[in-house]
This record gives sequence, C-alpha cells and structure tokens, in this order.
Amino acid sequence: MAVRGDIRNVAIVAHVDHGKTTLVNAMLQQSHVFSEREEVPDRVMDSNDLEREKGITILAKNTAVEYTGPLAAKYGHPEGITLNIIDTPGHADFGGEVERGISMVDGVVLLVDASEGPLPQTRFVLRKALEAKLPVILCVNKVDRPDARISEVVSESTDLLLGLAQDVVEEGIDLDLDHLLDLPVVYCAAKAGYASINQPADGALPDNDNLEPLFEDIIKYIPAPEYEEGAPLQAHVANIDSSDFLGRLGLVRIYNGTLEKGKNYGLSRVNGTIENFRVTELLRTQGLERESVESAGPGDIVAVAGVNDIMIGETIVDPNDPKPLPLIHVDDPAISMTFGVNDSPLAGTEGKDHKLTARMIKDRLDRELIGNVSIKVLPTDRPDAWEVQGRGELALAVLAEEMRREGYELTVGRPQVVTKKIDGVVNEPMENTTIDVPEEYMGTVTQLMADRKGRMDSMSNHGSGWVRLQFTVPSRGLIGFRTALLSATRGTGIAASISAGYAPWAGQIVTRQNGSMVSDRKGIATPYAMQRLQARGNFFVEPQSPVYEGQVVGVNNKPDELDVNITLAKHMTNMRSSTADVLETLTPPIKMSLEESLDFANEDECVEVTPESIRVRKIILGREDWYKWRAKQRRQNAAQAAAQGK
Repeated sequence: MAVRGDIRNVAIVAHVDHGKTTLVNAMLQQSHVFSEREEVPDRVMDSNDLEREKGITILAKNTAVEYTGPLAAKYGHPEGITLNIIDTPGHADFGGEVERGISMVDGVVLLVDASEGPLPQTRFVLRKALEAKLPVILCVNKVDRPDARISEVVSESTDLLLGLAQDVVEEGIDLDLDHLLDLPVVYCAAKAGYASINQPADGALPDNDNLEPLFEDIIKYIPAPEYEEGAPLQAHVANIDSSDFLGRLGLVRIYNGTLEKGKNYGLSRVNGTIENFRVTELLRTQGLERESVESAGPGDIVAVAGVNDIMIGETIVDPNDPKPLPLIHVDDPAISMTFGVNDSPLAGTEGKDHKLTARMIKDRLDRELIGNVSIKVLPTDRPDAWEVQGRGELALAVLAEEMRREGYELTVGRPQVVTKKIDGVVNEPMENTTIDVPEEYMGTVTQLMADRKGRMDSMSNHGSGWVRLQFTVPSRGLIGFRTALLSATRGTGIAASISAGYAPWAGQIVTRQNGSMVSDRKGIATPYAMQRLQARGNFFVEPQSPVYEGQVVGVNNKPDELDVNITLAKHMTNMRSSTADVLETLTPPIKMSLEESLDFANEDECVEVTPESIRVRKIILGREDWYKWRAKQRRQNAAQAAAQGK
C-alpha cells in the first residue's frame, strides 16, 4: 500500500461542552488561518444560528489547517502537512453526524474535561472510533479549572478505553489491545490555546503556551492515508452541503484514484445502480473557505458539484471499473414524533407566506432525509401527518425549530419511543443516564428517577460537594426530565444519557403531576377572566391574545384537567365603583420554548408550531368529543388491566 504522507485526517470527538469547537478555534488561530487584524468570533465552527443559541454543535463540519512546524520537515514535507479536522457533535441525539464524521478520518482526538471526566457521550463516540479501528489520542482539556482532577480523569479514561475495547473484541472486531495501552495523552487549556505532554498541577495551565504538542501528536500517532497505486477511483460521500451558485455539493473522502474537474465519473447509488455524471466543480477546504482545484487524490476531503440529488453513503467510482464502498451504518432511531399540518382555528392567521400545506411539509421532510442519515420518515393513517423517527427528542425538536424558522406551520406530537418485539415480548429503548448534582439534592433526584422507573447503577462522590449518580432508565422516562431536574435542583443539575439497548416494557410512567387548564371556547383572553382564574394555576397566554377551544392556556395546580372560560368579560353597569380604577395585577405568563412545550405536553396533547407562536393544544379540540374519547380510553385500559389480571 502506498502512503500519502502530506495529509492527516482526524476527528475531534467528546461529550457535550467539553471544548471541541473551542479547541478547533485555537487550532485555526495558531495555524494562521486568520489574519492578525481579523477579529475571530468564539466557536467560529458553530455557523448555524441554533448552534450558537444552544451552545452545542449540531452538524459535523470539516476544516483544514496547514501545519508547517518543525515536525513537517522531519516527516519529509517541509512545505507543510495538511490536517483535515472534523468537528463532531457531542450529543448522542446527533449520533448520525458522529458516524459520518468518523467514516472520513484515520484517527480521533478524544477530548475529556479535566473535572467531569468521561461521561455517557464520551463512551458513545469512543466506542464508534474503536469499532472503526481508529487510533485514539487522549486530550485532557480545561486543566486550569479550579476543580480539575487530572490524574483521576486520565485513569478513568484509560479504564473506559480498555473496557470498551474488550467489548468490541468480544463482538468479533480484531483490535490490538497492547497498542491501546500506549495511549498518548496531551494536557490542554483550549480557551487559552495551551497544550503540553507534561501533566500540570490540578488547576494550573500547561507549561507550554501553544498547541504545538497537540499538532505533533496528531502527525505522529494518526496514520497518513493509505491507498492502492493504480486502483480505480473510490470516493465516499459522507456529507451534503449546498451553494447558491453550484447547487448541491457532495463532501467526499477519496480512498483510491484521482478525481478531476470536468471529467465524467459514475455515481454508485444507494439502490446499487450506477449513474454517469460530470464533475462541474471541485472544491478543497482551506481554513474556513473552499477554493477551486483541478484535481484531488487519495486522502483528500473535497466538495464535488455536478449531481443535483447526490446522497450520503453513495460512492463516486470509475464507470469502467466500479467498486462501490459499503454504505455508512447508522444506529436505529429510538424516539418518534408525528409531524402534521396545522389544523387549529388560528392556522394561517398570523402572517403572510407561511408554508401550510401537507405537500410543503412532506417536501421539507424529504429534503431533511437527504442530509440527515439518522432520521426516518414513515407514513401514518392520515394523509397529512408523518411519523418522524430519530435518535432523541432534542434532534427532532431541532428539526421542528428549523422548519418553524423557515416559515412552516405544523403540528408536532409528543415524543414517543420506538418499540421492538423480541421473542413475542414488547421491548422499549433504555438509556444509561449520568446525573451530577450538589449533595443536598441527591434524594430529590433519586425520587425523580424512581418515578420514571430508573434503577441506580452506581454513585460516586469526589469530595467536591457534588455527587455523580448513574441510572438505567427507559427512554420515555427521560422525556421532559431535563425541565423537572432543573426545577428540582434550582438549575444546578447536569444530566447526560446514552443508549443502553432494549429491555422489556417497564409499565406505566407518570411524568407530569399537574393537569392542564384548557380553554372551553374561542375568543380573546381577558385580564378580568385571568385575574379570577390565577389562583387555580399559571397561564401560558397573555391578556388580549387569541385562544380557541381545546387550547391549553395554563397549568393547573392540581392533577385534574380544568376547563376554563378565559374569555369572560366584565359586564358594564351604570353604577360607579370606588375600586373601578384599581389596577388588577396579573402574574406574568410562563414562556415556554419548543423543547419545553414538547416536554410539557401530555399523551392527549400536541404542540402547534408557527413562525410567530408555540401553543400546546389538545389533539381533539372539541371538548365534548375529547370527553367521549377519554371515556373510551378508560374502558380500554380497564379491559387490558382485567385481561392481565387473569
């Protein structure tokens, strides 16, 4: 096998908020991608508005830096070595992006927080790297945190690596366990741009004021791309992008052969057919920009224009000798939501140019399938609604939020789990959940998880006043859990989870203790009615806002459902009142985001999503029809319970 020594392809993988994007930012700055006078924003790779708002990476993105340090000449390339870097999400809900990113690289840098240590998503991304037989560099980040515990974190990470490697070997994948014992470790403070191979004291900065040790380890331990000389072209499509001038772009990693602009090639489709096309443009990433090139060879990661419907997983091949590569494997979805047209009385009344029809919504979901390999869109028994399956509720909520910002009006159902029948028994997805809380909230969190059928696996206390609790819990028990955790721990609780396979159905889970306040008629919410009702609960709507029958206008203080007339007006009389001019004060309404609304919704509720508003509503709007439906459900549940009792 020949080797392309002037390239290294590496992915940065980590748990959420351990500093991946900040590290890539520092690598770009120290590679002189930006001019000295250029103002560089924080997390420059998080280009999506939602990513910046939420502070997490949602889409895997690639960049390239040119390393011209002393090690470049040592490895025979004094002109520089190109480092193609893939910045991947850390949230398991966006695991499809991680799997795509890993399919393009020859090694990974595993980033671990010097205080928090390995967490569930760390296990997820590391397992994916080991299954792909990729070498790992451990980078302990945020070593300057006051609560850093560097030695323990290195030990925990090494134990995790060896434990996962043993699991992977038992599944039949051949790994060199002895080689994994020589795990290279870099100590880093990404925000400051410091890195060293010497372990600093806990809470201290590394003894080197640049990232040169990290660059050196990448060049030393990440293998250069290998290829077969004279082999036919094989270029794997791992991502999709678009350009206003060029249309759809396929982001490809070339494994063998050469790709040239203006030449004709074959595209091996997902269904096995070969389609001929001409490469109209070839773009190589340099820093944050793409520049046109005439050709690209083995190991290069380039963007290709020329096919309007190119799909992830397809292979660009030599039409005379096609040898397609295997499709990218993605884990099965665990959560589903129903996306349908907005059929509320207020549909289409809030603005012009809203996208309302079933055809528009279906076209948008079909477009999402092109660039998002981790979701599925299935038909339902209604022609204007579809079941969308994904890894987790956050991934599907992000899709709904993106559609809302693009001008779509739709109705989104409460998240449901995707069950499987194994040996005739209904099984549901389970999650391994890690929760970090102050010691005083340990009992509260334990009770919260017990209510959700969670089983505690372990508990550890590092002596810092915080406790780490690990549970195995059904995925549906975590729907709405984040909001409950933050409320119970006064905003201090931190939770993360990862798939733990399937287990038999755990029984009924009651996740909401309060009922809904439901409007029993259409009209305008009045301050008079709200002032009379506010002792019953908290409202979601403001005075003078339009409401309709079946809309959830607030949360009841009690578990029962409460029908309210929120449109009641104060009757005028010819009698003067001494208190007529007294200002009636109202408690400010609760403002919920789309994610919080989905968490709040009950089984018989859904969320109306428009570019201007987010409303929780009943699936059946007519109150009389809803009561009939609820009575029918009670009879069915009673019959099932009686059958199980026999």
